[in-house]
Amino acid sequence: MDDFRSQLRRYGLGAWRNRWLAIAASWLVCVAGWVFVSSIPNQYEASARLYVDSDAVLTPLLKGLALDNTPASQLEVLQRTLLSRPNLEKLVSKTNLELGITGPADLEDLVKQLGLDIKVVPQTRNLFTITYRNSTPKLAYDVVQSILTIFIESKVGSSRTDMENARVFLQQQIASYERQLREAEARRAEFRTKYLDLLPSDANGGASRLETARSQVATLKGQVEDLTAKRDAIKAELAATPAMLDPETVANTQSRGGGVNPEIQRAEATLTELRLRYTEQHPDVVAARNRVAALRANPPPVAAPAAPGAGAQDPRGRAQGMQNPVYQTIKAQLFDTELQLASLQRQKADGTKELDRLETVARGVPGVQAEFANLNRDYDVLHKNYLEMLSRRESMRISAAADSDADKVKLQLIDPPQVPQIPVAPKRVLLISVVLGAGIAAGLGLVGLLLQFDRSFHSIEDLRDLGLTVVGGISMLGVAVPMRRRLVSAASFAMAVLLLCAVYGGLLYRLLHIQGTA
Repeated sequence: MDDFRSQLRRYGLGAWRNRWLAIAASWLVCVAGWVFVSSIPNQYEASARLYVDSDAVLTPLLKGLALDNTPASQLEVLQRTLLSRPNLEKLVSKTNLELGITGPADLEDLVKQLGLDIKVVPQTRNLFTITYRNSTPKLAYDVVQSILTIFIESKVGSSRTDMENARVFLQQQIASYERQLREAEARRAEFRTKYLDLLPSDANGGASRLETARSQVATLKGQVEDLTAKRDAIKAELAATPAMLDPETVANTQSRGGGVNPEIQRAEATLTELRLRYTEQHPDVVAARNRVAALRANPPPVAAPAAPGAGAQDPRGRAQGMQNPVYQTIKAQLFDTELQLASLQRQKADGTKELDRLETVARGVPGVQAEFANLNRDYDVLHKNYLEMLSRRESMRISAAADSDADKVKLQLIDPPQVPQIPVAPKRVLLISVVLGAGIAAGLGLVGLLLQFDRSFHSIEDLRDLGLTVVGGISMLGVAVPMRRRLVSAASFAMAVLLLCAVYGGLLYRLLHIQGTA
């Protein structure tokens, strides 16, 4: 505790010994700092708040029909394009900023500085602020007012310009696609005409004439085979059927009074014809067979038989019997079958000849189908893009009508800019207070620095710390330094400190008074 008091007393004595150097350093720092603060030019800030509102009914109504032109996207585009070089150059020409420009280099530096100094800050989703600072209040106001004008003009003008550019572009693309479509259609029609036999019959992928010919030849071949088998079966049936009926059988039949029943003959002929066409299990064959059996079991009445002498006779005068009607029926069927077979064979020969011709053409021009598929694919792509362009043009037309006629996006100036009266920078009250603190700190720091280089002894304990034997000490006589002199010195130091504080207070009062009357 004694050591602490001793150190404290030592530093106190050292500080008091160097008090004039400390107050001089404080005065020097404070005066220099206050002069510098007073020389800093005032910065005046002009600001404006703008509100962007969208039509809450029209925007959802046009969703999916018109182009996506929401307020958020428009605001983002405006923010990014507002501080572009053309707009900043236009801003320079509208204000007095151009008065200080002497060459292209000055203009370049001024445009870059404006891009950094002008702030477009969103506050909410629809509300944002435009601010600018300058040493001249009127110039700060002019810059903000001009940037607002450019902002509004950019919203209307850029929208109309973009719409017009988009319309011109779409018209050019549509005209280009129309020309390409006509050329593609002409190429496809010419190709189809040249290879009509090898291409599908329609655009939806129907069979080509070559495929149709192959199918017809295959069908005719099967029909010829079937008809040949039928003809052979009829021939076998005809060979097994007698051409003439036995006279004795006819006589016996006539003696029984039956005669040859025409209805039974017709039923048997029908059964024979069905057997040539179907199997024994076919319903029509079964029905015909049952009918013949029923007629034979209960033969219907027939006309009276002719006299024995009415029949044919051989040269010896014997009766030869009568012709077998079943044989005649089978023979007629054989004749019809052979006629049909000859017609089918002729058709097969013609079809085979045409098929050979088409296959010869197909072998001579390979890849026709692939080339035609490529032509169709190119045409489909062009047609799809053409329809898409037409849809985009209609969407653009609706969007343009919504922007120009319905005023879908509205810009409302909430707080217009005003000529600023009170500077926003520098903060002189804060700065002079900081300078005062820096002056006091400089004085105390100087005292502390001097104490570090002070090698004098301030007490007997300092001597004893050196290891020397100290017998005693003689205190300073009060008459050595007169009391009056000490009081004058203390009062002078106090006056210097109070004067420094008074200067600070006067500066502070003046600044607050200026701000209050501004």
